[in-house]
Amino acid sequence: MADVTDDGSSFIWGSATSSYQIEGASTLDGRGESIWDRFAATPGKIADGSDGSVACDHYHRYAEDIALMNWLGLDAYRFSIAWPRIVPDGDGAVNAAGLDFYDRLVDAVLEAGITPYPTLYHWDLPQALEDKGGWVSRATAEAFVRYTEAVVDRLGDRVRTWMTLNEPFVSADHGYRHGEHAPGRTSLPDALAAAHHLLLAHGMAVPVIRERVADAEVGIVLNFTPLTPEPSPGSGADVVDAWENRWYVEPVAGMGYPTVGVEGLQWAQDEVNDGDLEIIAAPIDVLGVNYYTCQRALEDGTIEDAQPPMTDFGWEIAPDQFRSLLERLHDRYGFARYLVTENGAAMPDKADAAGDIDDQDRIDYLDGHLAAMEAAKQAGVPVGGYFAWSLLDNFEWAAGYGKTFGLISVDFDSQQRHPKASAHWLRERIHNERGARHG
Repeated sequence: MADVTDDGSSFIWGSATSSYQIEGASTLDGRGESIWDRFAATPGKIADGSDGSVACDHYHRYAEDIALMNWLGLDAYRFSIAWPRIVPDGDGAVNAAGLDFYDRLVDAVLEAGITPYPTLYHWDLPQALEDKGGWVSRATAEAFVRYTEAVVDRLGDRVRTWMTLNEPFVSADHGYRHGEHAPGRTSLPDALAAAHHLLLAHGMAVPVIRERVADAEVGIVLNFTPLTPEPSPGSGADVVDAWENRWYVEPVAGMGYPTVGVEGLQWAQDEVNDGDLEIIAAPIDVLGVNYYTCQRALEDGTIEDAQPPMTDFGWEIAPDQFRSLLERLHDRYGFARYLVTENGAAMPDKADAAGDIDDQDRIDYLDGHLAAMEAAKQAGVPVGGYFAWSLLDNFEWAAGYGKTFGLISVDFDSQQRHPKASAHWLRERIHNERGARHG
């Protein structure tokens, strides 16, 4: 059971994954091609030349993975649903076999006493939609609503909490502006159009979910990489901060796009139709917050090198910035509830002869960030849960299998799972927290 906090509400302990990173089974049971299938098949796009065609084979091994969640003592499992499994062509005919998989998954999670927290979109757009314009096209947002209807109609009798999108900033910026992620475009105008249509998809999906799920809790998951020091208004750093940290949360909060960013990026807003901002500002019940690191910025917007300590990705470890972020979000936007939907670290993870991984560096990271979260809660931020990223080592996007975030290691040849020291630590932490709450 979830912890009961001082105010009487439940605190949720969970872990998170995403469909393309763990499921595999990329051509089974009618699944269509995703932009990540196409991108990974393009030479030079993935660091180790790998792809997610097998990944952790969660499609077949989900029961084993749920048993590990149970061992950890998790209250909740955050996962994403693969749009190409449900609507292989992106729009049109619904693939019943794809829905069947998530039926089985949700039932198994619930049977284990764990609450499912699905996200409808975690970057794996059907390639057929990208061929017609992708997120640069308004039609993709409209197709997302029809996909949402199909999923919620099947699972909504058992799933109460729904997240529409995961990290739309990364979809637009990495996928359409810088090309380091699928679909690999490098166009600022495309990125700006994609950002708007991603937000529009979210806003249009919110009432659809509410109509189909009684007492639904609906939200969106946004990533934040705070700039330090905090930028001066109107500076070059302020433009960077607007694009990377405020571009999504402010429209969702009903404030529209940040003016300094619109002007700094010279966005004509041709994609914005009358009424769009009202659609995007559909009230949400919960904001999912993903936090990994901060950025050091000069006033002109130049990003400086990270300072130690750092993760295996070279990301600065800064739990103090996490606390400041949570407090600043609540002070500025005042959402009713927050979930830490991703927080974790890629570390070197060297296994000994027995296969054990003593990842004290990851334990230190998690411990520091949990302390920062607790401090923000004590300061009045209504944080209702924490989802560690990630449950499993997985396909880490453009880095392939070379960077590992998991609490559980995965041998990708044998598919054997092995809890790291951090998994044992988190298991004990959850047990002790529950004892403190109830004792």
